[in-house]
Amino acid sequence: MVFDLRGALLKKEEVESARLMDFEFRLRARTMRHVAELLGEGPGELVAKIAHADDEAILAELGDRIDRAAFNQCREQARTELVAERGDPTPYKLA
Repeated sequence: MVFDLRGALLKKEEVESARLMDFEFRLRARTMRHVAELLGEGPGELVAKIAHADDEAILAELGDRIDRAAFNQCREQARTELVAERGDPTPYKLA
C-alpha cells in the first residue's frame, strides 16, 4: 500500500479552506452583532445583510451612523472573542 501524498495535500487544502471560511463568516456575523449593539439596534437585521453585501457596502449603507474606526474596533473585539473560543485561524502547517 502506497501513501498518497497528493491526496493528503488536497484533503488538507479542503479542510483548511472550509475552516478558514467558517472563521471568516463567524467573524463577519459577530462584528455586525457588535455594530448593532453599538447602534442600539437588534442584531438580526444587520447580521442578515452579510449574506447580500460585503462589509464596505454595509458600512456605506449605515452612512454616518458609525465610522470606520468604530467598525474596526468591533471587528477586533469579535476576532479576539473568536480566537479565544475557537483558536487561532492561522492554517496548520505540515511538519
